[in-house]
Amino acid sequence: MSTPRLPAPDSAASLRADLRAADFTADGCLDLLGAVAYTALSRAETVPALRATRGDGPLETLVRLFLLQRPVRRDLARAALPGLERYEADGWLVPATDAAPNAAPHTAPSTDAGAGAVQDTGVDAVRATVDVRPYAGDGGDDWWIVSDLGCAVGGAAGIGGAQALAGGPAVDRADLVLGVGGASTTLAGLTVRAPVGSALDLGTGSGIQALHASRHATRVTATDLNPRALHFARLTLALSGARDADLRLGSLFEPVGDERYDLIVSNPPFVISPGGRFTYRDGGMAGDDLCRDLVRGSAAHLNDGGHCQLLANWQHVEGEDWRDRLASWVPPGCDAWIVQREVQDVAQYAELWLRDGGDHHDDPARYARRYGAWLEEFERRKVHGVGFGWITLRKSGADVPSVVAEEWPHPVEQPLGPHIAQWFDRQDYLRTHDDAALLAARYALAPEVVQEQVGLPGAEDPEHVVLRSARGMRRATKVDTVGAGFAGVCDGTLPAGRIVDAIAQLLGEDPVLLRDRTPESIRLLVAQGFLDPVD
Repeated sequence: MSTPRLPAPDSAASLRADLRAADFTADGCLDLLGAVAYTALSRAETVPALRATRGDGPLETLVRLFLLQRPVRRDLARAALPGLERYEADGWLVPATDAAPNAAPHTAPSTDAGAGAVQDTGVDAVRATVDVRPYAGDGGDDWWIVSDLGCAVGGAAGIGGAQALAGGPAVDRADLVLGVGGASTTLAGLTVRAPVGSALDLGTGSGIQALHASRHATRVTATDLNPRALHFARLTLALSGARDADLRLGSLFEPVGDERYDLIVSNPPFVISPGGRFTYRDGGMAGDDLCRDLVRGSAAHLNDGGHCQLLANWQHVEGEDWRDRLASWVPPGCDAWIVQREVQDVAQYAELWLRDGGDHHDDPARYARRYGAWLEEFERRKVHGVGFGWITLRKSGADVPSVVAEEWPHPVEQPLGPHIAQWFDRQDYLRTHDDAALLAARYALAPEVVQEQVGLPGAEDPEHVVLRSARGMRRATKVDTVGAGFAGVCDGTLPAGRIVDAIAQLLGEDPVLLRDRTPESIRLLVAQGFLDPVD
């Protein structure tokens, strides 16, 4: 199978200007399509968007051309893209008659009816060679993510159909480059965005993380095992008006030698599969070894104080606690916060990724064989479940690092990056403050923390008092009367010890005994973000 020509980035600045002039931006597309049709695109459902773009305006034309991958009449394309001929010369667009040998004819379904519809192959029309998706960038910037056809409209499962509808060239599914998805936006929201000198996007794909890093890193390096991915990353950066990144070909840390960075981010091919069929998702290593090797190797490539942040899948192995297993991955001298967001049993997991690969549309016997191969591999490795989540490390150099692995399936507030940075700051604080120092310090109740009291109606005292935060991880924790009173008084003006003494006097308790047991509560409230140290 021949690899189709990819666009050249030379005309990206001109194309960006034309896209912006037509309001082909995240906000513009949302306004045009409406929330229902816009959200349906993420589920690979295009009918609502097709119905919303039956006119011949520039924005409707561009949505049909780049988001829905439909051929459009050349005159409408030129009205939306004044530089049309240049974009054709650079490979962004081609005549709609240039179909791959196995592509479907350019006959639109009935939902395409409208001024811009191409109903037969005799019409002079053009089609896109790549998927261009508007993306809301940091600080209100308008960005565009470039990927393979169909890869920004519902993921890989519907790619073949999307390419055929577009009349586009068939690409070996193993080499596909995906666009914006839930995983990439999750990682972007998790990333600590402090200004840094250097950042590494390991496994860049279409360049989304490198694009974000370009806003706060002086130097960005991006790597990938797939040469096509590096080209797509270059297109994404150029079309979005970002600085060029240092793009390098290779696996894991191979392309960067012994170089060190202030930030490493990775949305790696973390799928635990019985083979390496798809470069974009399968790590090609046994089990979760790829994620383990990435975590273990990160310390050697981090500057002091640097962060490594990645999404990962991990095995739940019989006879092992997953928390202990992942904690063993963390390299010496690194603090780590590991959050498990979901667990699937092995059958659910296999079905999820078989659907992603389009195998559920395959021959039933072949589907059954592939399904069986997944289950056989899990059985051989004594795996009964797979966890999904994120891992953040910081190279603290601490003799006794803080390593926390927890399960948190509840809703969180994105972006979480600022809260993750604060979590590591709190580990430093607690590590350097003994009980006496904690009582001598002053604290302020974190913003948007409320107190809830639970008990029977009419009861004199509540059965439970709960502190609940509306920020970050949106945690809730049970406290006793002393803890609730202490947190409520903390406004940064009085040392903790003086507040404890006042509570002891009010409740008629021994102040010495209360001082002895209070530091443990302070540590918990600080660690979970309910109290902010002010000294």
